[in-house]
Amino acid sequence: MTTISSRAGSMSGGGTGILDREHTIAKAGFNRWMVPPAALCIHLCIGMAYGFSVFWLPLSRAIGLTAPKACPDISLMQELFTTTCDWKVASLGWMYTLFFVVLGVSAAIWGGWLERAGPRKAGVVAALCWGGGLLLGALGIYVHQLWLMWLGCGIIGGVGLGLGYISPVSTLVKWFPDRRGMATGMAIMGFGGGAMIGAPLANLLINYFKTSTDVGVWQTFLVMGIVYFVFMMIGAFSYRVTPANWVPEGWTAPVKANAMVSKNNVHLDNAHKTPQFWLIWWVLCLNVSAGIGVIGMASPMLQEIFAGKLIGMPDLSFSQLSADQKTAIAAIAAGFAGLLSLFNIGGRFFWASLSDYIGRKKTYYCFFLLGIALYALAPTFAAMGSKLLFVLGFGIILSMYGGGFATVPAYLADMFGTQFVGAIHGRLLTAWSTAGIIGPVVVNYIREFQLAAGVPRDQLYNTTMYILCAMLIAGLICNYMIKPVDPKWHMSNDEVAKLQAASAASSTGTQSGSFGIGKGGFDAKAALFWAFVGVPLAWGVWKTLESAVKIF
Repeated sequence: MTTISSRAGSMSGGGTGILDREHTIAKAGFNRWMVPPAALCIHLCIGMAYGFSVFWLPLSRAIGLTAPKACPDISLMQELFTTTCDWKVASLGWMYTLFFVVLGVSAAIWGGWLERAGPRKAGVVAALCWGGGLLLGALGIYVHQLWLMWLGCGIIGGVGLGLGYISPVSTLVKWFPDRRGMATGMAIMGFGGGAMIGAPLANLLINYFKTSTDVGVWQTFLVMGIVYFVFMMIGAFSYRVTPANWVPEGWTAPVKANAMVSKNNVHLDNAHKTPQFWLIWWVLCLNVSAGIGVIGMASPMLQEIFAGKLIGMPDLSFSQLSADQKTAIAAIAAGFAGLLSLFNIGGRFFWASLSDYIGRKKTYYCFFLLGIALYALAPTFAAMGSKLLFVLGFGIILSMYGGGFATVPAYLADMFGTQFVGAIHGRLLTAWSTAGIIGPVVVNYIREFQLAAGVPRDQLYNTTMYILCAMLIAGLICNYMIKPVDPKWHMSNDEVAKLQAASAASSTGTQSGSFGIGKGGFDAKAALFWAFVGVPLAWGVWKTLESAVKIF
């Protein structure tokens, strides 16, 4: 990372390189509404991590072509290096674990570097890792080496996920002190929406490239790796940071003090020593654990609970369906998974924006109280046979799952100040890594246990829902315990001034001018940039709704 940074720093040949933070300080007249679409350029690309399941079935018959060439007795270690057997879907599924574990670890390790280097340099490294990781994954598929695919997409790509995910957080919080939640919600909703664009795009590419001798996946990885690299570089080079002490024109901080919104900063080295950090860590971990387990099992859950009801045959249970009927309901269940992703992305913007008005703590109270009620009612909705209530209930749950991600950066800024919020957020994302293991394990293994015990398929998930309720109750208690940070952890004004000295020197002090809403406002240039990211996002929403309508 240091090597990349030093090389990048010398690209311009002057005192500061084109990728250095000092080179990205905004000049008077810059429109702050250019920053969220820059973040979306990156988040819509790395968000494809959620949509990777679209590759599993074709990759599971990459050698057999029409059907998997299975080797039943092969171990996972042998599977990593085999060139003669097809990969199991379960082995490919480990990619999800790699994605989110490496995301959290890399965000924690390099979050402090990001604060010093700035969002542009971090965005470029993220583009190299994510785009390059897909290219290496394409090579792994071409030579049929699973370890190479894990290394390229899972590990190198995972580093790109971590850096790309946190790259805009600190910048957006500083550009929108008046709307912290909304700003981070706009960017982070891109991560939820990435799969809505990427999954149907991948399907189109696979169908275009596949032949009688090739399933068409390595070519798809190659094209998507290049496209994502270009989009992410556009986003990275569009980032700008605020001059020291800048505030929006005409805006002043609220006179009425809010105890839960600190005007002080806590140093990165001290944030994790406070109880507030670990309470928010558990709040995020428990909220995400409950939601991520449902995301992974959304399709089989709808199929097993409603079975024949999905195709107008209410008397047929899942085990009574024919192979063709199971294929039909699988297509319908795919629409359910897509609809959940739509709630996920919408929730990121809605709940984060709402938190600007009701506060972060009350927003998380909503997540936990509503979540407890909806998980507890899910078995009742299933027993009633109400697809509408069941789908709507889980849609709201997934909106709060996404909302939890989008609200937490603003929660951290309220608690610890804005100086190190990006790096603190990076460390907090280890909660996501943990949840990525806890959630699927709870849902998947309880399902297997229930199945082995002879529980009917339409009741397989009842116990799971009550366990998820218990997890949310624990999260509710953690949220209740969050209080303002003890003043002993606050940085002095002199310490903050020293940290900002370099930026102040580069930007000749506090700048004035039209930086956003106010004079200059949402101008034509900003509108075009929003359209650049909005058109593919609208296409993804359309494709999702087209698929989801089949449920009803």
